[in-house]
This record gives sequence, C-alpha cells and structure tokens, in this order.
Amino acid sequence: MKHTLNPYACWIAGICCLILSMAVKASPGLDSLNYFFDEIKSFEADFGQVILDETLTELDRGQGRVWVERPGLFRWNYEYPDLQEIVGDGSRVWIYDIDLEQVSVRPQDEAIGRSPAVLLSGSQRLEDNFSIIDIGAQGPYDWVNLVALDEENEFREVRIGFEDNRLRLMELVDHLEQRTRIIFHEMNENIEIPESRFRFTPPEGVDIIDEFGLLDS
Repeated sequence: MKHTLNPYACWIAGICCLILSMAVKASPGLDSLNYFFDEIKSFEADFGQVILDETLTELDRGQGRVWVERPGLFRWNYEYPDLQEIVGDGSRVWIYDIDLEQVSVRPQDEAIGRSPAVLLSGSQRLEDNFSIIDIGAQGPYDWVNLVALDEENEFREVRIGFEDNRLRLMELVDHLEQRTRIIFHEMNENIEIPESRFRFTPPEGVDIIDEFGLLDS
C-alpha cells in the first residue's frame, strides 16, 4: 500500500517547528540571566548610579566599585558623592556611612530583594522573590524584568540588561515610580577575591545602629 504525505499535516508540523524555533530565539534575556547566576561565581566591576523621579528628573548620582562572590557575599564601595561601604558577610549586611561615622547592621535575609547588592549575590533563588519575564532586546541589550512577588518589597520591578551574556545595566523601580539605574563597566568575572573583602569590623568611635541585636548574640 502506497502512503502519501498529508499536506495539511506537513503544514501543521512546519508551523509548530517555526513556533518552537521562534520561542528558542526569543529568550536571549532569560538565557543570559541563567548563565549569569549559574556560571558566574564571582565578579568585580566599576559602577555608576543615577536616581530619577517619576518624571525621569535626576535626583542624585554616584559611583564606586562592587565585588560579589556567590552565594551571599558582596561589597559595594561608593566613592562619590558620599563615601559609603555596604558589606554582606553571608549572615549580616553592614552599611557604613563614612562621613556620618555611622554603621547600621541587619540580618542579610531581611534584605533579600530590597537592594541590588543582595539580589546579585545570589543568596536565594530569584523565583522565590520575583516573577521573571523576558522583555526582549532593546538596542545592544537583552532585557529581563523581575516583578516582585511581595508587595512590601522596596522595589516593584528590577530590570536587568545583558550584552553578550555579561551584566551591563540594572534599573530598579519602586512603588512611587522612582528609578535607580546602575551601569556596570570594567567587569572581571570568575576571579579570586580575598575573603577579607567581605568582612567588616566597625571602626572605633562610630555610632552603631543594631535594631536586631545582632552584635549581642
């Protein structure tokens, strides 16, 4: 018995293959996100930061250098306009305002999703705190949008831009539509970072704000 190809079935199969092919090609942002959190275990970079209000008027800007080692270790040193150090040692987050001679400390798990420092350190799975949406390419960047699952999260959305699998930009949007944009450059990935980079000891004579009694335990 001779079998003939059903042209309708071939057409359906062709459409399915096309849809699958488009789906594969349409998720470079998710691929970059997964690569960044799965394959990049440590990095250091310079960064510039701009804060904009809901009308996109600039409110503030800063710059500095960041070090991250996953899971859970980070240091952000702000060099301009104010000197500040933010250090995550795996269990606590220290914020040292050098000009004010003031240090605050809080549990690191209390800060999950509330700052780019904690988010990038990979302390928890992104899926536990955000809905993850690939929003496609804009210019040279592949973008992913992270929508907070917890309405009490300081940031409503976090948009992350990648170029050739490398982190380039973050934009954090709060509930008042204020935006914090961070641009990364001179990034070095999967490098050895001294353990001392992620340790912090409050300098003598500074005021310490310890609302959780972490230094008493």
